[in-house]
Amino acid sequence: MNNRITSHQLFRLTSAYFLELIREPGVIFWGIVFPILMALGLGIAFTKKPDMTRTVAVIGGVESQTQHLPVLHGIVNRNGFQLSRMDGPTEKYSFSIENEKIGKTTYILIPTTLENALQLLKRGNINLILEEVDEDIIYHFDPSNPEAQLVYLQLSKILKSGFSINEQVAENIEPMTVTGTRYIDFLIPGLMAMGIMMSCMWGISYGIIDKRTKKLLRRMIATPMKKHHFLIALITVRLGMNFVEAALLFIFALLFFHISIQGDVSALTAVFISGNICFSGIAIFTSSRTANTEVGNGLINAVVLPMVVLSGIFFSYHNFPNWSIPVIQKLPLTMLADGMRSIFIEGAGWPETVFISTTMSLIGVVFFSTGLKIFRWY
Repeated sequence: MNNRITSHQLFRLTSAYFLELIREPGVIFWGIVFPILMALGLGIAFTKKPDMTRTVAVIGGVESQTQHLPVLHGIVNRNGFQLSRMDGPTEKYSFSIENEKIGKTTYILIPTTLENALQLLKRGNINLILEEVDEDIIYHFDPSNPEAQLVYLQLSKILKSGFSINEQVAENIEPMTVTGTRYIDFLIPGLMAMGIMMSCMWGISYGIIDKRTKKLLRRMIATPMKKHHFLIALITVRLGMNFVEAALLFIFALLFFHISIQGDVSALTAVFISGNICFSGIAIFTSSRTANTEVGNGLINAVVLPMVVLSGIFFSYHNFPNWSIPVIQKLPLTMLADGMRSIFIEGAGWPETVFISTTMSLIGVVFFSTGLKIFRWY
């Protein structure tokens, strides 16, 4: 008899909590609909591309258009492919490979100088540099970058010109180990930028929602505290925490990977602070109304997840379709990551980053002001 009563109570409690959960529309949307929309968007972005495009910088002679890339041109043609010039203001060449199983792969070759090639490599626009030396091809890339290794293996097999890939490996690879050209140099500033976003969104936004849910904010109404003082205090504490976290990450990367800041440290500080202002303002706006942690989780993930995927933290956003790149470049996390990378690995200073710092600060101020106006204590 007791077992039947216990089972009945368990069933009723489970039903009650389930009904309580599904009666909140936000829970249904952020828990079920939003992940489906994310899967749909990413599925379209990664599976609907008609071609796979690999972009490579080429260092070679530029005496004339007909003599340009003489070694590559001859090797590509001998292997049954057609190297043709692409339309556009900049000089580019391409050839394509058709495969029934993996589809069509197009290789875009950009003739340029070593200096420009290194800049493209640092920005993640390319993964590999080809150099023509004495009628031979030398491959420059970071051995620790899996994408670069894949492009090398594909191209070396195509351009082997009569000798086996195993014979070519030992002689024709020049590892890119210079600071700024490695994958770790690309990754660390991106991780710092992502850390700022995550810390602000979860530390500030979720903290406010949790306090509102527990009725702690309601008690603050009775105090003489001003609303904007409370919010600014949260932002100030989070800024200090983010500085410590970023400093520890940099020290770790400095000791283990020997990265360095090649640009203006004061400009980096301005970008760092403006990034905190930007995401703190967004966090205040996101948490200004809701008192439900489930809805709060959904709202925060709606801000965080798309930018983590799209903003080029772990890989270059230039891998996405060309039509989407202008949109991606306007995302706050993209601006923050690009600004920090330009200082870390490109030697940028105030002239190159003042627009980014100003834009992110304005975004933060606008969202903070809007969130302050609609903010509620309970």
